[in-house]
Amino acid sequence: MQREFSADDGLRIFFDVYPAERPRAAVQVAHGVGEHAGRYRALAEHLVAEGYTVYADDHRGHGRTGMEQWHGDASKLGRLGPGGLRAALRDLRAFSRLIRDENPDLPLVLVGHSWGSLMGQMTLNHHADDYDAAVLSGTAYRMIGSMNSGDLNKRHAHLGTTGAEWLSRDPAVAQAFIDDPLCTLVPLQKLFGMADAARLLGRPARHLARDLPLLIAVGDDDPLGGPASARKLERSYRTRSGLSDVTTIVYPGARHEIFNETNKEEVYADVTAWLDPRIPART
Repeated sequence: MQREFSADDGLRIFFDVYPAERPRAAVQVAHGVGEHAGRYRALAEHLVAEGYTVYADDHRGHGRTGMEQWHGDASKLGRLGPGGLRAALRDLRAFSRLIRDENPDLPLVLVGHSWGSLMGQMTLNHHADDYDAAVLSGTAYRMIGSMNSGDLNKRHAHLGTTGAEWLSRDPAVAQAFIDDPLCTLVPLQKLFGMADAARLLGRPARHLARDLPLLIAVGDDDPLGGPASARKLERSYRTRSGLSDVTTIVYPGARHEIFNETNKEEVYADVTAWLDPRIPART
């Protein structure tokens, strides 16, 4: 079901809702740079089947939101426009409030992938008490040396010709990304500009407002961060933020988009196996 809400600057943010019949929680999905919510349909359908209602938006500059924002000019997709990253972060929280308002009796789970996971980290630093659990996929420890700001396809370029080989071991995923009119491979630094790219750097805050359960899930062949970066992030959440329930899963051979990997069914199952004991079923 497609819907929309107005950002604080009047921009229309388009989103999809996948309702579960007897939901145990609501899940907010935050997508990555240069893509859109529609690429998470399979994940959403799995979550719905397991009893989770899913909300997934097209962030400003992206997908349907971006096409309206840029008056149908697909060449501008991925550019955030006025307000930049700060506005995108405000949108993420506004979307969270909308989901809370519509599901006041349900726990809220934030699932962020790639850029969505980086915005998730930044949001949790100040508003951890807004959420009941969080899943960070394709994520990284947001410091120079632990997060790749260069050519993400460099070590996979010899495997194909699309430029998207770094996303998944499945060649069809790379080709579908290239063929998708709502996707772009323009690098983040060029889309966002250096100032907003630099704003993505940072660490988990000291003493988060809530001791929420956190799942970090990455492929061991993910060029954005990978296992060492993910484990550094876990340690920081434990030691700086004081979280007591942090789980890291590393998938051997998997690349950046673990939800679109050749073992995606395993990944989906792991997410719900992790969530289920932390989000009690409704009686």
